[in-house]
Amino acid sequence: MKKRLKRMLAEVLPEHVLSDVYNSYDIVGDIAIIRLTKETLQFGEKIAETIMKIHRNVQTVLAQTSPVHGDFRTRKLEHVAGENKTVTLHKESRCLFSVDVEKCYFSPRLSFERMRVAKQVRDGEVIVNMFAGVGCFSIVIAKNSNAEKIYSIDINPAAVEYMKENVRLNRVYGRVIPILGDAKEIILQRLSGKAERVLMPLPEKAYEYLPYAISTFKNQRGVVHYYNFEHAKKGEDPVEKVKLKVIKKLEELNVGYKFLFGRVVRTTGPNWHQVVLDIKING
Repeated sequence: MKKRLKRMLAEVLPEHVLSDVYNSYDIVGDIAIIRLTKETLQFGEKIAETIMKIHRNVQTVLAQTSPVHGDFRTRKLEHVAGENKTVTLHKESRCLFSVDVEKCYFSPRLSFERMRVAKQVRDGEVIVNMFAGVGCFSIVIAKNSNAEKIYSIDINPAAVEYMKENVRLNRVYGRVIPILGDAKEIILQRLSGKAERVLMPLPEKAYEYLPYAISTFKNQRGVVHYYNFEHAKKGEDPVEKVKLKVIKKLEELNVGYKFLFGRVVRTTGPNWHQVVLDIKING
């Protein structure tokens, strides 16, 4: 697709502009989200129309004009071409997700990771998803495992409303439990000692919230899926760098642990990586 995009754009863009076109873009439902540089800004409509020719299902192209930021993990988007909207229906792993891409965080690039975690879930598990967004991890788990309950917390009211709609769309009533609030407060109030597995898919806050994740476990025993961003220069291993930080925190908490798995989920910028660690907590 990347080669095809560049080949088709070569017919409509000046040669000196072509090298500044981002190769990657997200498709959420029938919305494509692109990034434009100063050099490509004036050619945004042509780039958008080309993407719509390649992906016939895409009805809207939006340009991301800010990084993902704030407690709600949102980003600013501007309409470039097609229907002017931000709400769409996304299909993934036998699930449907209604989402407003401007009001809620959603990344189609985590689809493999969502299914990877779902395949590890054992029958009857109780799970806490500390940063659930519109419910993607939780609902993929519910549809692809026999988990008993997935308590799904998010601080963004808009995300929780879409999560409730997605629970309805996917018919997982009573198994995925949407909860509005700050994860650490919700855990202290009502979820301590209830879970066998915890998801922490918010790299910006995972380190800070790790003690609360552990407090959800029955007898302080369970599995944490821990996500973090890490900078790694050439020759450095981002997974090992994250492990060292987590080891320090776990030893401060005086809990037993074992690393079950670790990998780079994706590259997020020059020398920046999103890393996941699966950690077994042994009390």
